[in-house]
Amino acid sequence: MLFELLLICLGFGILARAQNNPGFISIDCGALNGHLDENLTIYYTTDVGFVESGQNMQISPKYFNQISSMQRLLNLRSFPNGTRNCYTLQPKQGKNNRYLIRASFLYGDYDNKFQGPTFDLYIDANYWVTINPSSYMYEEVIYYPSRDYIQVCLVNLGLGTPYISVLELRVLDNSTYVASGALGKWYRDNIGSPMAYRYPQDTYDRIWDGSTDDGDLLPITNTTTIDNMSSTSAYKVPVEVLMTAERTSNASYSYRYSWRTNSSNDVWYIYIHFMELQMVQQGQVRQFQVAINGKALTTVTPEYLKPVTVASLPTSGNNRMNVTITAMSQSTLPPFLNAIEVFHAIDLPNSPTHLDDVTGINSIKTIYGVAIDDWQGDPCVPVFFIWSFLNCSKDDTPRIISLNLSSSNLKGSIATSFSSLTALVSLNLSGNNLNGSIPAVLEKKMADKTLQLSLDGNPNLCRQDSNCNQDRSKKKNTVVPAVAATVGSLALVFFLICAIVVIRKRRKKIEEINTGSMEVTASKEPRSKEVSEPSTGTGFNEGRLVIGKNRPFTSAEVLSITATFRTVIGEGGFGNVFLGTLDDGWKVAVKVLSQSSKQGYKEFQAEAQLLMIVHHKNLVSLIGYCEDFDNMALIYEFMPNGNLRQHLAGNTSNVISWSQRLQIAIDAAQGLEYLHNGCRPSIIHRDLKTSNILLNENMQAKIADFGLSRVFMMEDGCQISTQPAGTPGYLDPVFNTGGNLNKKSDVYSFGIILFELITGQPAILRSPTGTIHIVKWVTPLIKGGNIQKIVDPMIHGQFNSNSIWKAIEIAMQCVQPIPVQRPDINHVLLDLKECLATQVGRGKRQGMGDHSMKSTFGMTASLEALELAPDAR
Repeated sequence: MLFELLLICLGFGILARAQNNPGFISIDCGALNGHLDENLTIYYTTDVGFVESGQNMQISPKYFNQISSMQRLLNLRSFPNGTRNCYTLQPKQGKNNRYLIRASFLYGDYDNKFQGPTFDLYIDANYWVTINPSSYMYEEVIYYPSRDYIQVCLVNLGLGTPYISVLELRVLDNSTYVASGALGKWYRDNIGSPMAYRYPQDTYDRIWDGSTDDGDLLPITNTTTIDNMSSTSAYKVPVEVLMTAERTSNASYSYRYSWRTNSSNDVWYIYIHFMELQMVQQGQVRQFQVAINGKALTTVTPEYLKPVTVASLPTSGNNRMNVTITAMSQSTLPPFLNAIEVFHAIDLPNSPTHLDDVTGINSIKTIYGVAIDDWQGDPCVPVFFIWSFLNCSKDDTPRIISLNLSSSNLKGSIATSFSSLTALVSLNLSGNNLNGSIPAVLEKKMADKTLQLSLDGNPNLCRQDSNCNQDRSKKKNTVVPAVAATVGSLALVFFLICAIVVIRKRRKKIEEINTGSMEVTASKEPRSKEVSEPSTGTGFNEGRLVIGKNRPFTSAEVLSITATFRTVIGEGGFGNVFLGTLDDGWKVAVKVLSQSSKQGYKEFQAEAQLLMIVHHKNLVSLIGYCEDFDNMALIYEFMPNGNLRQHLAGNTSNVISWSQRLQIAIDAAQGLEYLHNGCRPSIIHRDLKTSNILLNENMQAKIADFGLSRVFMMEDGCQISTQPAGTPGYLDPVFNTGGNLNKKSDVYSFGIILFELITGQPAILRSPTGTIHIVKWVTPLIKGGNIQKIVDPMIHGQFNSNSIWKAIEIAMQCVQPIPVQRPDINHVLLDLKECLATQVGRGKRQGMGDHSMKSTFGMTASLEALELAPDAR
């Protein structure tokens, strides 16, 4: 009995200690129940309440024995759905405090695929690190949030399903680890000891890795028992870590700690911890200078058993970093080192969306139970993760300016949360089951013409100036004679029968006019009735456009907004594109069908159908339409920076840098990837070229001109029609030999665009002696290896050569003569993102050498294949 009581008391003691962790959030991701880690005396909770998506999984049983003492690693949470899935942490200390955040990963063959995935981690709206674990790994960041919450997001790159095993947050002292951005941990070494430590030895639960030297360095230890020594410094380095060190053999030798960087642009923060472990005898002196890459940082005269931390200034500019500790001339004792922490700066370029908008949209999401995969994380940033069905401003602090929740099965009254979205200029709530009155704030904005509010299809809504309760009472007290009800019902049935007959006749006409029409659903927008029901969203009604719920324009309005077709800003096979201005001052592009072009009319029909059902931030957006036969037109968002070809040809004063070119390529690849993989059935563009890539005011690229696009149903992605299409120079060479167009044909065109971005040359180069295709022109230059002859001179040498060669390799893979040898666009997109990361100095830590070797091999193989390729059309 006494023994049982002792065990109970011991259990309560451990639990009390575990709960005495202020500033700790410890999540065992994927666990069914919380549990106490008795070794760490930390209680790990489940991830319920921290994340909205994902699946609980368990590692393969064959690994259980290896990690039996670490229960937190037995489970994990995987995220097979959605691109971005986020955990939300809300520490009690709130914003403007410094936190250590650690994410741990153990794949453990949980899915029996024997291949771990590769994915990105984001902290709030900014990139943190790429995860590619072959075994157990963790990543740490020190972060100073501007909001009371922190979001850690896993981003699917198309290279396997993201997952996470453990997520931990620890509050730090605000006077420590001061930096302008976030700090990613590179090293944290316990010098002179093989032992690793974390909580409870480390108050902040930092993980210290053991580090010993088998060379000329000599260990120093001190076994003196000291209580609460770590509390004398804000950094609170554990006693166990400080009581060991390494020194040089004598004062004439310097202590050097070094590491190789990924790029000379990397910015480093270094924290060096000293404590004298030996009693300095009379006549002896220990004093040394700390320098980083040869620049003196400070001089240290350590005192016995008193910890000192030396924090460096942000340092960069070298491919190898060296911390050197050198004895001063008067020193008789050699230099030493107890512990060191190395961090690399993580840029935080994206400011979060305005807090009122974040609060409002998340409140709307909760109230109506909106379940959309990509409604996680920040709603507006980064721009490539912007939430579906809303648009944001381009301000430094983005605002939500439009929201479309039509046909979303919203029920109940209109929430006051809509009123908190004060920057809204467009709100579409039509086609739902909303009731009650319209909030006064929204009605006022409608009256002021500062908000375009759509509420059609909500029969139970009423305005503020009417008495909703009285109206309902009147309905209840109204007595309708039975005979009248019967007559009304018969009339309704008769009307429906007539409507069905008319609709069937019209559908027959639609099929005769447009035999290629079929239902196309955008997989990211399953809620929209206009997407899933072709009778209300696609097709033609007796030759007239039926374009869902896009704003209609009359012929007179088209004439007015274009000032009677005054300014031509583009042209195509269908007719001209004119600059227009709406009543509110917004610029638009108006594409008008030429009455003299039968080919253009068909292209116009196809483009209208596609724009009604595909929506993506990197595809041109349809604002409205005009279905008058005199002026049949589509109205788009205006792209003030024109098309990509204009910039590459030097027709503008704006010279786009290599980083901008890579971002444009990524934007275009994202739009194409959505057409290929985000729509069901898939869509091929068939006329991808630099003049069809438009640039907005922020140089964000969007794919335009869907007039030649087609949908296809075959599993291999083959296009059924072989009618001529595309533009010379961009068209897949297999088409000239009788082949069909498919996704890989778009990839070929995209490769030509990449070569144009790299070289600045057009797809077909013309000279007095004739013409030559860009692939034929660039291939011998690539073989010669002279990058200066390849790269557009307008870039003025401002590029990372590794990034250029990587882009060349990607382009060559895209234009391989055999379509099956070309990569899918999702792989191209991933490679381009890595290419941009190399350019901006954000390469990965591991595998850089191996990657270069593979790249060289791939380039050689691509060149050999291109030598046998037929001429492109």
